[in-house]
Amino acid sequence: MAKQMGLMGLGCFIFMMVALQINGASATTYVVGDSLGWTVPPNTSFYTEWSSSKTFHIGDEVLFNWTGNHNVAEVSSLAEYENCVNPGIVIGSPVTANLLENGSRFFICTVDDHCEAGQKVIITVGSPTNTSSTASPAPSPSSASSLSFGVIFTVLTSVVAYFFA
Repeated sequence: MAKQMGLMGLGCFIFMMVALQINGASATTYVVGDSLGWTVPPNTSFYTEWSSSKTFHIGDEVLFNWTGNHNVAEVSSLAEYENCVNPGIVIGSPVTANLLENGSRFFICTVDDHCEAGQKVIITVGSPTNTSSTASPAPSPSSASSLSFGVIFTVLTSVVAYFFA
């Protein structure tokens, strides 16, 4: 009886570990601009190059961090983004934007001429050619998913060894 109770507890533990590993494996937090952060960039293509080097998925987050006189505002269209249209609602540092659906989101700094100087970024989740799709993108390989498999394999090996020892 004690062995059956231990087995039930171990089964619950394994289930919880698998659930936690699967949920944690897919979400990534990106710091906009990496070490530069959110500031007037060295060239107007800096944030375009930064975002195009990333693959964003549903569930990821982008973090805007800055010091000094900056802000972040989300505009609703590519035209507003390209023309640096101030939406009137701006937020102070730090700001985290949760990526909850496929499509493009447009962020600008509305301080002085920062947007015109390149302090703006487009974050695209899913295919940039089909941003109206609601299907989730395929998950990217990551060390976290390898870790999940390793944890599951180790626990299952221990269970087998326990019962057949």
